[in-house]
Amino acid sequence: MADVLVIGGGPAGLSAALFTAKNGLETAVFDTDGTWMHKAHLFNYPGIGSIDGSVYMETLRDQVDDFGVERHQGTEVTDVSADGDGFVVAADGEEHAADYVILATGANRDLAESLGCDFDGDVVDVDVTMETSVESAYATGAMVRAEEWQAVISAGDGAAAALNILSEEKGEHYHDFDVPADADELFGSLVEE
Repeated sequence: MADVLVIGGGPAGLSAALFTAKNGLETAVFDTDGTWMHKAHLFNYPGIGSIDGSVYMETLRDQVDDFGVERHQGTEVTDVSADGDGFVVAADGEEHAADYVILATGANRDLAESLGCDFDGDVVDVDVTMETSVESAYATGAMVRAEEWQAVISAGDGAAAALNILSEEKGEHYHDFDVPADADELFGSLVEE
């Protein structure tokens, strides 16, 4: 059983997975690779001068792989449900369980609807931490925004969901902030790559 199941492998989902896995939570991502990023070229992502959307996605996938995320590439989730102790996700005829679920399926809000999440008009209703009306279920990116479908906004939504989960798990407000000495000590092999 994973700690966190992320449904969707675009900027929001992979950002969430990066934060949770980097901080010790067992994380799995289900990714159909239907992200709009394959149609994009980023000139407006802070810290990146210019990058093709598909190249950006490969870089992000490599990064989550480095932190041990279990990626189910090309795997479509057909159902998600709360089971009293967490969540169960159905994909490719198998069930996967976790304490938390992060929905990052772009403008497709079907899974949020079947899970019983509240909506505000056409978008999933979330609080500032990206938590839905279903406890321990989070929604991110285009699922929760009518028009602000930018990669950087979606990545921020994923990070907000992950940090809230980490705060819940650690019992206090959690900041994922590394300083150079920590990075060298904790992630030296990744920093050198």
